[in-house]
Amino acid sequence: MIDLPRTVDFDGNKVILVDQRKLPEKLSFLECESVDCVANAIKSMAVRGAPAIGAAAAFGMALYASRFESGRENFLSGLKTVAEKLKSTRPTAYNLFWAVDRVISSIKGATDLDEMKRRVLEGARRIAEEDVESNRKIGENGYRLIKEGYRVMTICNAGSLATVWYGTATAPMYRAHEEGIEFKVIALETRPVLQGARITAFELNRAGIPVKLIVDGAAGYVMSNLGVDLAITGADRILADGTTFNKIGTYSLSILAKEHGVPFYVAAPTSTFDLKSKPKDVRIEMRDPKEVAFIGNKRIAPEGVEILNPAFDRTPPENITGIITEKGVIMGSLAEKINRLLK
Repeated sequence: MIDLPRTVDFDGNKVILVDQRKLPEKLSFLECESVDCVANAIKSMAVRGAPAIGAAAAFGMALYASRFESGRENFLSGLKTVAEKLKSTRPTAYNLFWAVDRVISSIKGATDLDEMKRRVLEGARRIAEEDVESNRKIGENGYRLIKEGYRVMTICNAGSLATVWYGTATAPMYRAHEEGIEFKVIALETRPVLQGARITAFELNRAGIPVKLIVDGAAGYVMSNLGVDLAITGADRILADGTTFNKIGTYSLSILAKEHGVPFYVAAPTSTFDLKSKPKDVRIEMRDPKEVAFIGNKRIAPEGVEILNPAFDRTPPENITGIITEKGVIMGSLAEKINRLLK
C-alpha cells in the first residue's frame, strides 16, 4: 500500500508541503505562512508535479484570503496580484493556471468580503479533494493495462508526490499492486534534477512495488535487450489534439517505445488539458544551467561551457497509444476523442 502523506495541504493558517528537494534522504515538510513562500516553493521545485503545483497555488490564494481583513475592493485587487505572482512561477504546467483561474472564478457573484473569502477557501479545498478523487479514478481506469509479470517503464515523477495524493502515472501501478498483480517498474533517473531516482524510486520502493532504476540513456538498451511491456508517463499540459508536454526526455522515450512496439500511455486528469493553446503557444521552461553543471554541490561541467536546460519537451499525438484520465482511457483519434470526452 502507498505509505505517503499528502504532498500539499492547508491547515487554515499555513500551507504545508512535502519538501521534495530533501528526498530521498529526508521526508520533511515546508510550512508556508506567506504567499511569497508558496511562490518560491513552486519556483524552486520544493513542490513539483503539475497537479501538486495547481493545488499549492490554490492554497496560496486561500492563505491570502484567510488573512485578509480590509475591504472588498482591496481584497479583489490583492487576490488578482496574488494570482499573477503564482502564475509567474512556472510557465509550462497547465494545472497551475487552471487552478488559479478557477479560484478567481469561484468568487463571481459574491456580494460581500466574508462570502468571497469563504468561496476562495472552499474552492481551494475542492481542487485538492478532486485531485485525489481523479487520481483514484485514473488508477481504476488504467490498472487493467498492467498484466502479470509486466515490465512498466516511466520517466520523471508523476507519482503521489507530484499530486495531492496517489499520483497520475503511478495510479494504475498502485491500483494493480492493490489487486495483487505482480509486475516491475523501470524508472528513468530523469536528469538533471533526478526526479526518477530521488522521488519515483523512493515512493514505489516505499509502497513495496519492485522498481529498477536506470540512467536515461539506457532506455533503448532495456527495451531492446530486456524487454518492456508498457510505458506510462505523466503530463504537464495536454492540448486538444493530444500533443503532450512533459518532463524533458518524454519525447525521446516515446520514439523508443514506438520503435520497439511498446504501448506508450500518458496519465493525467482533465485539469491538465489545455483546449485553447496550439503547440507554438506553449512556452517551454528553461531552468538554471547550474542544475546541469552541478550534481549536489559538485561541479561536473567545465567552467565556461554553454548549457541549455529545457525542463520539458513535446510529444506528438502519433507517438501516444492512449491517454488515461479520470473519465476514461482515450485511444484512437485523440483529437476527436478529447473533444467528445471533455465537452
